[in-house]
Amino acid sequence: MLGISSVLEFAREKGHPHIVIDNTVYSAQMRRARGCERDMDGGGKAERHQDSMRMRDVANALGVSSMTVSRALRRDTSVAPDTRAAVLKAVAALGYVPDQTAGSLSSRRSRFVAALIPSLNNPHFSETAQALSTEFEARGLQLLLGYTNYDAVKEEALVTAMLRRKPEAIVLTNDGHTKATRAMLHRAKIPVFEMWDLPKKPIGRSVGFSNTQAMHDFVRALAEKGYRRIVFLGERDDEGTRGAARRAGYLAAIAELGLEPRLSNIIRPPATMSDGAAGLDLVLSEWPDSDLIICVSDPLAFGVIMACRSRAISVPETLAVAGFGDFEVARVSHPGITTVSIDAHAIGQRTAQAVLDALADRTSAREPRNLILPIQITMRESA
Repeated sequence: MLGISSVLEFAREKGHPHIVIDNTVYSAQMRRARGCERDMDGGGKAERHQDSMRMRDVANALGVSSMTVSRALRRDTSVAPDTRAAVLKAVAALGYVPDQTAGSLSSRRSRFVAALIPSLNNPHFSETAQALSTEFEARGLQLLLGYTNYDAVKEEALVTAMLRRKPEAIVLTNDGHTKATRAMLHRAKIPVFEMWDLPKKPIGRSVGFSNTQAMHDFVRALAEKGYRRIVFLGERDDEGTRGAARRAGYLAAIAELGLEPRLSNIIRPPATMSDGAAGLDLVLSEWPDSDLIICVSDPLAFGVIMACRSRAISVPETLAVAGFGDFEVARVSHPGITTVSIDAHAIGQRTAQAVLDALADRTSAREPRNLILPIQITMRESA
């Protein structure tokens, strides 16, 4: 922590050799200030007449206006760099904590964006959240993050709580929404963005890719390699989720190819590596002659491959396995997992940029409601 002498140094550079804080005068010529019991620079603490530091105390310390201090504390400030540096050092020395609530009331801006993701331990969503935070922070906005656990009712409660705090925009991961959630967001009159899918009825704008089309193309590409008895291993009770959209893409491709649809559904979202053994058991009991299992995600595919290994089932010679997402586990698995590659960081980055454009009124109403990002089919050894 900087001492009062540091603040005095900056004040003197501005032509103000004395500073006043709550009726206490500090001077470059004084080792002991009037109203202090001990020397601040000697490790003591000045007695204060009030409990908390105020913005005008910082302004008085530097001989500038409170408005100058306020502007200097904003990242998009036009205040001169040396003045801003002086203000920031004075703030650190004096222990001043800006009152964001007061700023929000005066400017009608909360300076934060709310975002909801399905899971905190999914590395894809962690990357997306990190990209959102980085982009917003660079523009002086904070990210208020919540997680839904793939539960539309929980999402509704979170949206209600978030909107009470007056966010400047809200970002959702598309996994289906309740009617109440959609109604609240339509009434909110703030930018709403859905990411990770392209919903048929978007609430606002969408950033991502079509999970349905991606899986459709994936099945077609695998069928071109000769697979014909293809199972989709997915989740149950997943209406409206991206997993359900992938199942729809699988069914559409299977119908086009004239193949038998083979669906096996295990637990409700999210299916994990630990569900692989149960998933393999289910497939082998329902479709024992299958030559390929396409899993709803890479973690589930990895679990299936491990279960095959424990049962001496050769992958891909006896049974091929594919995933979705290109998680790190798909790249380090042996065999490597054939999958659909998605850039989770790019989804967060492009979503944040679209939000910032909307807040700056740079988004034309004539622009498409969907910002489509590319995906890539990555063939590896597992299929």
